[in-house]
Amino acid sequence: MIHANDFVFEAKSTLSNSVQQGKFTWSAPSNIALVKYWGKRAHQIPANPSLSFTLSHCKTLTTLVFSKKEAKGLSFDLLFEGQPKEEFKPKVQKFFERILPYCSYIEAYHFTIDTTNTFPHSSGIASSASGMAALAMNVMALERALHPEMANDYFTKKASFLARLGSGSACRSIAGEVVIWGVHEEIEGSSDLYGIEAPFAIHQQFKNYQDVILLVDKGEKQVSSTVGHDLMHDHPFSSERFQQAHQNLSKLKKTLQTGDVKEFIALVESEALTLHAMMMTSLPYFILMKPNTLKIIERIWAFRAKTQLPVCFTLDAGANVHVLFPENEKEKVLNFIREDLSKFCQNEHFIEDKIGSGALFIE
Repeated sequence: MIHANDFVFEAKSTLSNSVQQGKFTWSAPSNIALVKYWGKRAHQIPANPSLSFTLSHCKTLTTLVFSKKEAKGLSFDLLFEGQPKEEFKPKVQKFFERILPYCSYIEAYHFTIDTTNTFPHSSGIASSASGMAALAMNVMALERALHPEMANDYFTKKASFLARLGSGSACRSIAGEVVIWGVHEEIEGSSDLYGIEAPFAIHQQFKNYQDVILLVDKGEKQVSSTVGHDLMHDHPFSSERFQQAHQNLSKLKKTLQTGDVKEFIALVESEALTLHAMMMTSLPYFILMKPNTLKIIERIWAFRAKTQLPVCFTLDAGANVHVLFPENEKEKVLNFIREDLSKFCQNEHFIEDKIGSGALFIE
């Protein structure tokens, strides 16, 4: 079993002195959890395991320019789409402070971080997962420059470990189409410290699965995910929910292997509604769904009953709806979305996406 201390950087002075400056660019995608994680312990440890589909098109591209400096200490400039973005700096500062015990070398460099999203920043899609994953990949690219002999498996696991310290779900955006984060007794190699690619064969039915994101509300959420997670500490149903997540992950593992789409739909939709039920039954309680979220859900149910097409929804911690369906039903479902569901989206805006494989090295 890997422990956090296994990720502590061990300096090798001859190598450390040889990397004076440079630049890396990585992209990392967003992901959508099918079994949700809601509630966490200290050090970004999840209260229950989760399973996600990695997305393909909704991603963050981040360039890290670095140069050696004399004085020790964290030092960076942050740009968003080429322009200074001061309001993003505190989150990156906190990320660097959290990873410092494992990446001591970051104090020896000044960084210029330039980041951009393939989706509009104000679209209501959370960019913290893709953003922190892309930044973690760049930091690990520097670490590999300092330790060229680093094994690929270590690189990937530590990148996921670091991404988690920036944003929990970011650890699921590093590698793999289907990713599990959190210890689960039936998932070999599963860990609370990082996400792993599903260690079992995924049925052909779920290959290249489609995800169309309906942008119901592009505004700032009234309650942040961080606050929502914290409210699970004293939640009256938390222990039952954590147990349920373990059970649902077991069921979903089997479903993804057998290709049982009917069971997949029941599990995924139940998980989405359970997530929001936890929000509505916490103290203080809150609702992130909007009236149009519910209208979309009802229309998906009616469409599925009428056509028998295997289309379903899941929700993130917000008002937006992810419409999931097999690739071979793409034309029919997209027609339904354009002609019916899009009118419940803000400015009729939706994003077509599908399962992807994780972070990519650009240059």
